[in-house]
Amino acid sequence: MKELVLVIGGSDSSGGAGIQADIKTITAQGAYASSVITSITSQNTLGVQDIFDLPNNVISSQIDSVISDLDIEVIKIGMMNNIDVIEYIQKTFVNKKLVIDPVMVSTSGDILVSEKVMNSIKNSWFANAEIITPNIPEAEILSNSKIDGVESQLSAARALLEYGPKYVLLKGGHKNDNLITDVLISKTDEKIFQHERVDTENNHGTGCTLASSIAAKIAQNKNMKVAVEESINYVVQLLEVSPKVGSGNGPLVHCIKLT
Repeated sequence: MKELVLVIGGSDSSGGAGIQADIKTITAQGAYASSVITSITSQNTLGVQDIFDLPNNVISSQIDSVISDLDIEVIKIGMMNNIDVIEYIQKTFVNKKLVIDPVMVSTSGDILVSEKVMNSIKNSWFANAEIITPNIPEAEILSNSKIDGVESQLSAARALLEYGPKYVLLKGGHKNDNLITDVLISKTDEKIFQHERVDTENNHGTGCTLASSIAAKIAQNKNMKVAVEESINYVVQLLEVSPKVGSGNGPLVHCIKLT
């Protein structure tokens, strides 16, 4: 089987985001997910209560174990705040297809990683990425620019493209507009995707789900435009139909039957 994806990130004990959302998404999209866990969180739909970062040697051991046996070509990476692990991943996955979801800003707007980590990710991972999928707050920090409309969104995406990824998908969901605009750009093309905002509180894990769906479709040899468009549509459908889980900001329910 060639449709293999390795996901690297933290565990969400409530199952809504992180590794759990990655695995559910990739499975739902018909590919096979393997995983490397970097941290263990105690969390639910109300928030995060505790975080335990795994030792570096445990993380590298997981990576070595997976790639020594499975023919991995596509790697999806979420939040990372460890320079040593960033460098190890960079050395290990040369000439692989990296899907980077650069989780750097919390929902409340707090920056989650150090400037050193941010620079390392920009200058190493981005240079070798198949696609990066920042949201607007992350893109504003990474591009050192203000995004207040589609033109500035495209401009920021172009600036991020200069770090070397083949594609940048700059997500527009953090803007308070009824019409959400996502822009996908490469050195040779630009594509704008738009959809109506879905009125729901069940949106935990949307970023993880989108990036993991794109990774699964890349593993299935779909071209990037198709992979992104199908993945955006998948997330929108889940937002429309996911039932309430928990008493807080509920997750997407990946296994629900879609029409």
